[in-house]
Amino acid sequence: MSIEQKSAGTVALYQRIRTDLETRILSGEWPPGYRVPFEHELMQSYSCSRMTVNKVLSALAAAGLVVRRRRAGSFVSRPRAQSAVLQIPDLKAEVEKRGERYGYQLLKLTKRIATANDRARLAVGARESVLALRCRHDADGEPFAIEDRLINPQAVPVALQQDFSVIPPNTWLVGQVPWTEAEHRIIACNAAGADAAELKLDEGTACLVIERKTWRNGEPITAVRLTHPGHLYNLIARFTPTG
Repeated sequence: MSIEQKSAGTVALYQRIRTDLETRILSGEWPPGYRVPFEHELMQSYSCSRMTVNKVLSALAAAGLVVRRRRAGSFVSRPRAQSAVLQIPDLKAEVEKRGERYGYQLLKLTKRIATANDRARLAVGARESVLALRCRHDADGEPFAIEDRLINPQAVPVALQQDFSVIPPNTWLVGQVPWTEAEHRIIACNAAGADAAELKLDEGTACLVIERKTWRNGEPITAVRLTHPGHLYNLIARFTPTG
């Protein structure tokens, strides 16, 4: 076996172990406070080196999913409060809260090496991959939003295992993936091209666009652009003065 083949095999094994452990944590199978198997137990389970196991646990700790305690082991972290002046909404819950029937369609999904535009949006490396999704959300049978999203599989490898034709990425991320920082950008624009066609709007119709990015301990998780017909969406925030 060549050095290149051995290196590729090590990376693949590392990714598989990290995905397995993240899946157990994010699914709730391993709840907060649960002790992750010791390094020697993981080495035996996956027939791998201590270096590979240590790298996985270090990555999970850096992502805020586990806490490593000397001599005691690694434990699933308790989720941090996810607060912001503007909360990150679940579009499905928003539509149903309005008393309307929710609908969803995955229009396109690709895994690709990040383009220049992807890197500008998500701040990933030049040779890293991204998961790109385009979806439509409906309310009572009418288009409510077009979701154009990038997910960083280096930060959330378990995303590669999800069936986003069944569960909307917005709903899955809000419910399953912890974040520590978010940025919102609100834009007014006129419908054009594919957005106009998929939202069933005339060219030039007013739309509200929300661009959002989230990070976990400095690592980018996702970047999304949500385009809503202007007459269907209100953005309301109630807050108090800070000291």
